[in-house]
Amino acid sequence: MASIASPQRASNPGTKTVMPVLFAISLVHMLNDSMQAVVPALYAILEESLNLSMVQVGLIGFMLNMTSSVMQPVVGAYSDKRTLPNMLPMGMGLSLIGMVGLAFAPHFWVLLVAVVFIGLGSAIFHPEGSRVVYFAAGERRGFAQSVYQVGGNAGSTLGPLMTALVFVHLGQIGAIWGTLFAGLAIAVLFGLLPWYKRKLAEWEAERSRTASSRAGAAFVEKASHPRVKFAMGMLVFLVFARSWYHSGIGSFYQFYLKYDYGLTTQQAQIPVFVFLAAGVLGTFFGGVLADRFGLKNMIVFSIAGAAPLALILPHLSLFWAYPVIALLGFVILSGFSVTVVYAQFLMPSNVGMASGLTTGLAFGMGAIGGVALGQAIDMFGISNVMFVISFFPLVGLLAILLPSDRPLRLSRY
Repeated sequence: MASIASPQRASNPGTKTVMPVLFAISLVHMLNDSMQAVVPALYAILEESLNLSMVQVGLIGFMLNMTSSVMQPVVGAYSDKRTLPNMLPMGMGLSLIGMVGLAFAPHFWVLLVAVVFIGLGSAIFHPEGSRVVYFAAGERRGFAQSVYQVGGNAGSTLGPLMTALVFVHLGQIGAIWGTLFAGLAIAVLFGLLPWYKRKLAEWEAERSRTASSRAGAAFVEKASHPRVKFAMGMLVFLVFARSWYHSGIGSFYQFYLKYDYGLTTQQAQIPVFVFLAAGVLGTFFGGVLADRFGLKNMIVFSIAGAAPLALILPHLSLFWAYPVIALLGFVILSGFSVTVVYAQFLMPSNVGMASGLTTGLAFGMGAIGGVALGQAIDMFGISNVMFVISFFPLVGLLAILLPSDRPLRLSRY
C-alpha cells in the first residue's frame, strides 16, 4: 500500500477546496436523498392504506435500494471512461417522474415502478456527484466528502419529520411535494455544469499525460495490486454489514417502538429521527477526524465502536433509548464518508467506480437485508429480529484487517 501513487497528483491537479461548488453539490445531495427518504417515510402510511405485509414493505425498500445502489458502480465505471456531465440533471428528471408516480400510485405494483424511477435517478447522481466533490476537494478529502455526505444524510433525516408533519395528515398524495426537491436540484445542477465540464476536461488531459508516462504505467500496476483488491473487497463487505443494520433501524425500528413500547406512528418517528440526525453530525465529524487520525482508524471506530451500543439498545427502557440511539447514530455513521475517501485512495483513476462500490453496490447488497428482515419479522416477530440484528456491528471488528492508509496520506507531502 505504501507504493501506491498519490491520487492527488495523479488525478486532481488542484489543491484548493472550492467551497461554493462543494456546498452546491451537497445541497443537491440533500434534495436527492430527501426524495429517497419519502419512500420509507411512507411505510407506516402505506402499510395501513394499501394493507401491506412486512415482506411487501421490505420489497419496496429492496427495489429502491437495488436500483439506486447496484446501478451506481455501473454508471461510475461507464463515466470513468466516457464523461457525461449532462447525466446529473437527467438523473434528477427521472426522480421527478418517480415522485409523481409515488404520489398517485393506486396499488402496490405501480408503487414499485415509481420507486424504480426514483432509484435510477439516484444511481445516476451519486457517482457523478462524488466526482464533483473529488474535483472540488483539493487536499481536504475527508472534509469535502463529509460536507457532501452530510447533505445526503440530512436529506435522509427528513423522512421521519415528513411522516409526522405531512404524510400522517395528507397521506400518500403528500409525496407530490417531493417534486419541488427535484426541480430545485435540477436548477442547481445546471448552474454547476459549466464548472464541472471545465474540470472534467482538465482531468482528462491530466489522465492522458499520466497514462502515457512511465510513472503513469507504474501507477496503474500498483493500483491493481492484490492488496488493493483485498482492501476494496473488505470495504464493500463492511459497508454491506453496516447497511443491513442501518436498514433494520431506519425501516423497522419504528414498528418495534409501536408494538413493543406502545407508541403511536407519530411518536415512533422521533427516535428514528434522532438516530438519523445524530448520524448527520457523525458523518461530518468523522470525515474531519479522518483527515487527522487516518481513514482506517475511523472506519474501525465507526463500525466496531457502535457494537456495544447496538447490543444494549433492544434492552433499554424508552427513556434511555433516546440518548443511546443518538450516540449509536453518531458513531456508526462517522465512517460513512470515510469509506468513500478510502476507496478513492485505492482507485484514484476510477473515482466513479470507487464511489459506486462503496455508496452503491454495497448498499444494494444491504437492500437484500431489508427483504430478509421483513420476512424474518413476519415469521419470528419484531422483538426477536431487533435482538438478532444488534449483533451485526460486531462484524466491524474485521476492519482491523484493512491496510493502513497512512502511507497513502503521507505520500501527498
